[in-house]
Amino acid sequence: MLDYSHNGWLVAASLAVALMAGFTGLYLTHGASKLEPQRRKLVVALAAVILGGGIWSMHFVAMLGLQLPILFYYDALITLISALVAILMVGLALLVLHFRPRTSQTIIGSGIIVGLGIVVMHYIGMAGMQLCRPVYNLLDVALSTLASVILSVAAIWVAYGNRTQRNILLGTICFGLAVFSMHFVATGLTDFVATGSAGGAGPALDNQILAMGVTVSVFLICGAFLLTGISFIEPKEQPSLESVPKPATLRAGVPFEREGQTFFTEPASIAAIRAEGHYTVLYMGSEKLFCPWSITEAATRLKPDGFLRAHRSYLVNPKHVSSFERHKDNGTCYFDGVDALAKVPVSRSRLTDIREALGL
Repeated sequence: MLDYSHNGWLVAASLAVALMAGFTGLYLTHGASKLEPQRRKLVVALAAVILGGGIWSMHFVAMLGLQLPILFYYDALITLISALVAILMVGLALLVLHFRPRTSQTIIGSGIIVGLGIVVMHYIGMAGMQLCRPVYNLLDVALSTLASVILSVAAIWVAYGNRTQRNILLGTICFGLAVFSMHFVATGLTDFVATGSAGGAGPALDNQILAMGVTVSVFLICGAFLLTGISFIEPKEQPSLESVPKPATLRAGVPFEREGQTFFTEPASIAAIRAEGHYTVLYMGSEKLFCPWSITEAATRLKPDGFLRAHRSYLVNPKHVSSFERHKDNGTCYFDGVDALAKVPVSRSRLTDIREALGL
């Protein structure tokens, strides 16, 4: 068994990297669930690269600080695999959080996935060591996994239980401690023995080359941290009264046509509006009435009156909704008091806004 020690400066640097990556990834996804699916996927992908890359960078910054009495290096292919595994597992957790209903089960499940991702990345990275071999047993892996999973669940629970700036900061601390603690708990339970031979699957990666790669990765994480951090601490400007756009005022109400004449009705009497080509149909009581507005114009003009887009073809007035049913990834609004309209579908991208308007 080889004696080993750690460089204190690099240990501190590894913790700083974990904290910066955690903050950047968690804050980057703030409000992502309200974005359109394509933009949400892009934000989730960027956050996965930052969080997963942060886990990998923290590990190898700490490993650069590992001081053994022999020279050793890493297998480049295994080292690359360890980074990709971390990114993919964190990405899976973020997809669950931002594309599935956010319940306690999904939050805990996502935390477990992140915790396991940290563990898998660590042991794959350790397996890439050449000329020396890490030695550990099943109990060592179990203890490391337990520490990682508990702290990762805590990080996701805090950061996603309530998406405030305070919770994101607390989640950052938990995430940084999860990565940092798992690494040093696992390393503390690991012994190293010299093998004297190399059997890697890829080209050799010595500490000098690894240090350059890790430096570039840390530089990118620091840059992303600064960019997100400046928006985190930037004071929100209070717009002047002159700069606040005034909503369009309905002088006579919402127009509709009946028997060749144009009439107007109060927005409050309308239960829902459906797109009909370049025009719309108003649903009021037992009547379906033709309106010359497009669905986009109706959404803009009636936003101050509380109308919400429930579907690309529907606007609803939440005051007329009698009941709501949630399905797997969408929902349905029911209108018991409106004879002309029984229900309106709620698309997945509009689900959060409708639920908030209904107080759910």
